[in-house]
Amino acid sequence: MMPAPNTITSDKLVRLVAVASAPQIVDLRDAPTEAIPGSRFPADPDPVRWNYPVGMPIVVVDADGAGAAVAVAAILRSEGVPAEVLEGGFAAWTAGGLPTVSLSHLPPRHADGRTWWVTRSRPKVDRIACPWLIRRFVDPDARFLFVPPGDVLTVARQQQAEPFDVAEEGVFWSHRGERCTFDVMVEAFGLEAHVSLLRLAAIVRGADTDRLDLAPEAAGLLAISLGLSRLHSDDHAQLEAGMAIYDALYRWCRDAQAEKHNWSSHRPARGKVSA
Repeated sequence: MMPAPNTITSDKLVRLVAVASAPQIVDLRDAPTEAIPGSRFPADPDPVRWNYPVGMPIVVVDADGAGAAVAVAAILRSEGVPAEVLEGGFAAWTAGGLPTVSLSHLPPRHADGRTWWVTRSRPKVDRIACPWLIRRFVDPDARFLFVPPGDVLTVARQQQAEPFDVAEEGVFWSHRGERCTFDVMVEAFGLEAHVSLLRLAAIVRGADTDRLDLAPEAAGLLAISLGLSRLHSDDHAQLEAGMAIYDALYRWCRDAQAEKHNWSSHRPARGKVSA
């Protein structure tokens, strides 16, 4: 059966989740405990006042696809925004057994609707990988503060920012045993169903904990991460450059592991003649 006009199915949306070109997913449900990865939750009920990036399509999600999402998507389209409704809403997403993100460990949002996070300056591996994970799967608009190591907890208290990847007692988002902070986030946010994320986690863990034997790609990620830290004196510029690196690694983990490349891989098979 063809989907209704201006709707998108869960099967189609799941292929777009967490990629750099993904649509903005706007969840209208009240205080959900789990959501589609990468969802936004508008603080303002009036979609005309939403200040989301211009030109990107929006997928509106409600409980069952027949509630407020229909009207909100129609209003957005009247404003020139390409907007669709998730067919069947969140109920259809979960009925299909598709991955969700747990919001139980999400820090409180600021007045700007964003979660704020703080960590040590001059990031290398974990402190770029974790912001990538948060922005792609948990809070696309998350704000990250980079400060000297000794100031992380002070800034966390002053700015109500969530500390991460610091070896301080009482910090939830940190290394645990042989697992790095990225591992902890994948588990705490309930993202283990993303097999591609588990593959990526092994690469990050190997690069971040000097166990390059965990994955062949770990040594390459370490080399690129150290190079990025020397290319950029500004931590936020480094983070933006690192987002592309992790986008590419995630897509390789998800879609391209079986693809080979060498001097002859692009050549047509011998004996075949083009029509």
